[in-house]
Amino acid sequence: MTLKIAPTLRWPAGVLLTAWAYMWRTTPIWRRETDGAWPADGPPPVDDDVSREGIQRPEDGAGPLFRRRYRARIAGAKANAEELIAAAQADPDAFAPGTLAHFRKQLGDEGTMRVGDEFVVHMPGPWNGPVRVVETTPASFRFATLDGHLEAGQIEWRARDEDGAVVFEVESWARGGDRLSFFLHDRLKMAKEVQLHMWTRVLERAAKRIDGRLERGIEIETRRVEL
Repeated sequence: MTLKIAPTLRWPAGVLLTAWAYMWRTTPIWRRETDGAWPADGPPPVDDDVSREGIQRPEDGAGPLFRRRYRARIAGAKANAEELIAAAQADPDAFAPGTLAHFRKQLGDEGTMRVGDEFVVHMPGPWNGPVRVVETTPASFRFATLDGHLEAGQIEWRARDEDGAVVFEVESWARGGDRLSFFLHDRLKMAKEVQLHMWTRVLERAAKRIDGRLERGIEIETRRVEL
């Protein structure tokens, strides 16, 4: 598998933007890391009717697999879980931190999300990545990474109503798409910290979108699986 060298020209901008954003972060973040196991901590299966063309499976990547869940409890919201997910399905870019990431639809109708739709997530630095929608429900949707993405795996957005609040989670199952991205993530920690900042900002924006507040900050649970 070839290394993705060209995007390294954009690394300094991505690192500087992330460092600047960290300086101003005020949301409490609680991290927990444990060992995981394959296949229990692997991604959910993809339905047989979904095109496999171009999908990067974890088996196609390099290094350990990380199952990571970002969780926030949103209190005082003016919308329920399904309404939050409906808004995200209609326009995931509205939830993305504009200085760090943009979702651009490449395949499928605007304003809706269906299985088979494709997006490219544009980020500063070597973090751009194409994804395909492989599942949608009233309370969730899931992407699989495609060829050219720096990760091989899947990511899911989901929400549920719980005791008068909305619990919103982003969960990923992925390993480096190649040896370079594995090195950045697991050895230099660059990609890991950029991802952390992106997804925590998504949760913050979700709370704002439904006029709620993060009740206990953001919980991040990581399971590391050696393959």
